[in-house]
Amino acid sequence: MDVIVEVLGKADGLPLPQYETLQSAGLDARADISEDIIIEPLKRRLIPTGLKVAVPPGYTLDVDSRSGLALKNGVFVLNAPGIVDADYRGEIGVILMNLGEESFTVKRGDRICQLLLRKVERLQWKTVDALSATGRGEGGFGHTGLK
Repeated sequence: MDVIVEVLGKADGLPLPQYETLQSAGLDARADISEDIIIEPLKRRLIPTGLKVAVPPGYTLDVDSRSGLALKNGVFVLNAPGIVDADYRGEIGVILMNLGEESFTVKRGDRICQLLLRKVERLQWKTVDALSATGRGEGGFGHTGLK
């Protein structure tokens, strides 16, 4: 599916987000920064991508963490998945959080997140007096045991 993207002038020279393998679900997006950004432990920073995207109606572009950053450095997308709605036309920014024990430096062109195009369904609420019964009922957090 073709998706229209505007590359901001400052992102000139950075590759567009791309699939890193033939079976990758997400496209790796890069940091569009002119100076290194340091994220201290337990801190978060908004990292620009230099991209504006016209997400097709009926879809969302989700901003997700990269597993390698999370495992190796404790750095992840704080609000994952971040949602880029079809009517948003601003620059995509990525909120990175550092739960690692050391400072993490983001450099220009670093792959900082994955972008996934997902189809969305819009719902219509239908109110009822009571929901249908199930075997689980209202069993919630930890109802099947903690081990």
